[in-house]
Amino acid sequence: MANVVVVGAQWGDEGKGKIVDWLSERADVVVRFQGGHNAGHTLVIDQEIFKLHALPSGVVRGGKLSIIGNGVVLDPWHLLNEIKTIRAQGVVINADTLKIAENTPLILPVHGELDRAREAQTGIAKIGTTGRGIGPAYEDKVGRRAVRVSDLADKTTLSNRIDRLLQHHNTLRKGMDLEPIDKSSLLNKLLDVAPLILQFAAPVWKILNDKRKSGKRILFEGAQGALLDIDFGTYPFVTSSNVIAGQAATGSGLGPGGIDFVLGIVKAYTTRVGEGPFPTELDDDYGNKLGARGHEFGTTTGRRRRCGWFDAVLVRQTCATSGVDGISLTKLDVLDGFEKVKICIGYKLDGVLIDYLPTAADQQTRCEPIFEEMDGWTETTEGARSWAEL
Repeated sequence: MANVVVVGAQWGDEGKGKIVDWLSERADVVVRFQGGHNAGHTLVIDQEIFKLHALPSGVVRGGKLSIIGNGVVLDPWHLLNEIKTIRAQGVVINADTLKIAENTPLILPVHGELDRAREAQTGIAKIGTTGRGIGPAYEDKVGRRAVRVSDLADKTTLSNRIDRLLQHHNTLRKGMDLEPIDKSSLLNKLLDVAPLILQFAAPVWKILNDKRKSGKRILFEGAQGALLDIDFGTYPFVTSSNVIAGQAATGSGLGPGGIDFVLGIVKAYTTRVGEGPFPTELDDDYGNKLGARGHEFGTTTGRRRRCGWFDAVLVRQTCATSGVDGISLTKLDVLDGFEKVKICIGYKLDGVLIDYLPTAADQQTRCEPIFEEMDGWTETTEGARSWAEL
């Protein structure tokens, strides 16, 4: 097995967790390289259900090194609770099996509060965030005021970092009629969790480069989907990080030359959670049927996912931006029994045929899908593993 990056080629929820779990059996190292605990994976191993949000999927497999890279934003309290939950299910998690990059930014309570306050404001178009502070944490990273894992090791450094952070956030909160954050309370909360987090802290970039040189197999686990990428997604209805495969390098510290194969995960139809354009969305019985048969409810939020026909235009586009080498098609069996199946092969924008989704948000909403319709099938495709079995 080569060093593989797994990315979702749609708006997330493509079934990455199942594929990553299968690949992780063959990997030596499994790496999370972006996002936060706003995306969830549900794994079923020997009839045991594991729900992961912050931890890499490989953590439930024995003998693997799991890594949280610097491209992630990390809520230390959520992580510790998740570790406690997974340990209670019999999984061994310790400093030998889990490493966290020392330069990983932290999600603090102030981030979640700001996230939720913004979404609650009237008169502003909602993005549909999970309210867990992911966006504000990335803002602080880019604004060079984030508290990072390494800052937890020294009280003076941590105190100075918090001063800089609160200078910004308390100014924001004043304008939003929110109470200022008490520094001493936040400092004490972080000092309490510091030793619990620091036991996992490590120079991840060095570990990964050493593993690569020694021939170890590395699996990079993406969260969400490429259409939620901050640069190449349906902006502004996107996540706050880069999701495409190139982020595996910058979000881990292993150079691009260490990536051998990019696997795109594609669902046989399209779903989306939250707001934003969705050219092939179905607001009829077909959409309801897809949602019901596919059990389309978010792992993190429980929200019902919007459903629509397969959009080949978008998948072709994400395959290009992520440099996808191969595709894994999931949930084909959800379409079993449909009399007709449609695939979007192009768009019509203001009467002009186009073969890509434009960048401008107003143009995205005006794109009309062009469908190719074909007969469905009555036989089950469940368990099919070859073209002959289809």
